[in-house]
Amino acid sequence: MAASPFVLTLDPADFPAGDGPLAGLRLAIKDNFELAGTIAGSGHPLWAASRPPALDTAPLVDRLIRQGARPVGKTHMDELAYSLMGENAHYGTPLNPAAPERVPGGSSSGSASAVAQGLADIGLGSDTGGSVRLPASFCGLWGWRPTHGLLPAVGLQALAPSYDVPGFLTRDGATLSRVADAVLGGITEAVAKEAPRGPHRSIAPDDIWALAPDAAVPLARHRDGADRSALLPPALIAELQPVFGIVQGAEVAEVFGDWIRANNPEFGPGVRERFEAALRLHPEAIATARALRARIAAIIMDRLAPEGVMLVPTAPGAAPRLGSSGAQMELYRNRALSLLCLAGHAGLPQISVPLAEVEGAPVGLSLVGPRGSDRRLIGLARAIAEQSRPSTGSPVKTWHAD
Repeated sequence: MAASPFVLTLDPADFPAGDGPLAGLRLAIKDNFELAGTIAGSGHPLWAASRPPALDTAPLVDRLIRQGARPVGKTHMDELAYSLMGENAHYGTPLNPAAPERVPGGSSSGSASAVAQGLADIGLGSDTGGSVRLPASFCGLWGWRPTHGLLPAVGLQALAPSYDVPGFLTRDGATLSRVADAVLGGITEAVAKEAPRGPHRSIAPDDIWALAPDAAVPLARHRDGADRSALLPPALIAELQPVFGIVQGAEVAEVFGDWIRANNPEFGPGVRERFEAALRLHPEAIATARALRARIAAIIMDRLAPEGVMLVPTAPGAAPRLGSSGAQMELYRNRALSLLCLAGHAGLPQISVPLAEVEGAPVGLSLVGPRGSDRRLIGLARAIAEQSRPSTGSPVKTWHAD
């Protein structure tokens, strides 16, 4: 039986009914965000037991509430956010209503499940290596990974700070636009100046699409007219996921290493091995990986400047089936990370839109743009979704369109 998406249910009536752009919308909050009076358990019982109730609410959560959103619960997540599949050895796996026989994706699994089930209108999550974008693809939702540093991460439990961002899941593009209107009101002038202003150039690199052969087929028509030339040298394509794993792992060890060594917590399969590997990383390997990350990021940003929008499959294909072996899950995870880490390496915004299916399950098309192009990407994503509607005006298949 699927786990509830909520680790804690909340009464919306306990929160003010604001009249901002999010008025009337229900908010599901991932359990690594602080909400005053509650414990941010981050998907692990020992971590939760060692945390006092939060004295304050994370500024981003507070802004959402002040803009009219009303919390309905805090949501389940993968252990300390260090997984992508949505399975938690301690708390179970929330339902993927778009494909009940498949995993929902993580680590923002509960937020995705709650939104996809219609139990919330906005899912607040966090995204380090794909923890909003992959559940969006798996559950047929819209997902937004903002420009790194654009939104406040105070009150969000860190995993790998140079990649970590808050993110959002919704059932439609109109709601995602409302979220953007609500949270980007305080956008800094420096980031706003980076946002592109002229006509966009579509880029859909062959070398990146080759990483997702299953998803590439049903999404292929969205590449029409795009520049398909390779994004990276072949040697760097092969390094995308390994570099991410090392740089992320080094930061994970800095964040959680002392706590793990002091408490010897139990972790589920996959998560346990990743923490062990993170704590063994050698300084020379970390330095090499960080240099490669900088090189990859520079190439990506140069290709996108100033008006480029890169179209890529969000995921390699449909979500893995429940009960898949650990080896199968790890293989899928590594394939997915090669796609997902492009935006992460360079700190870029990415929008995932549910536009196709593989084996009867949803897959997303992603738009990646220059820093600060978040609003523009959402608008372009909505235009693509509208153009993808059949002549009847109904959404593509049964997945959530605009």
